[in-house]
Amino acid sequence: MSDTAKRRLLRVRKKLNQSRPKFYAFESWRFVKIKLRWRKPRGIDNKMRTNERGWPKVANIGWGGPAAVRGLHPSGKEEVLISTVKDLKAINAETQVARITRTVGGKKRALIIAEAEKLGVRILNTRAKPKPSDFEKLEEEKQ
Repeated sequence: MSDTAKRRLLRVRKKLNQSRPKFYAFESWRFVKIKLRWRKPRGIDNKMRTNERGWPKVANIGWGGPAAVRGLHPSGKEEVLISTVKDLKAINAETQVARITRTVGGKKRALIIAEAEKLGVRILNTRAKPKPSDFEKLEEEKQ
């Protein structure tokens, strides 16, 4: 798919997301015991299932966005989960962006960020950037 077509579809997806309603489980707004998440209404007399006026919308295939850009980051690139420096080296910086998994600690996170800057890979969830002195300390500990 061409870059301009992808950008156009990303704009379409953004516009659809603005008008798409939040989908909630039946009467989850009423009872604390029912979480605010989507669950398909299945009851025989359920007003949401029968799409009656005045009840919340039901999630179905008509609410979906363009299939070509489904799952892509808003920048138009594919997200890849990273947990080691080795994983980072397998990324194509032109078409992919990295997201560090939440289980990675501070030391390894700093190494991954340093390596990503060298490779020119964009990381989505970097916290405050570590100082260069931190990298030098990590390199000394590594050796």
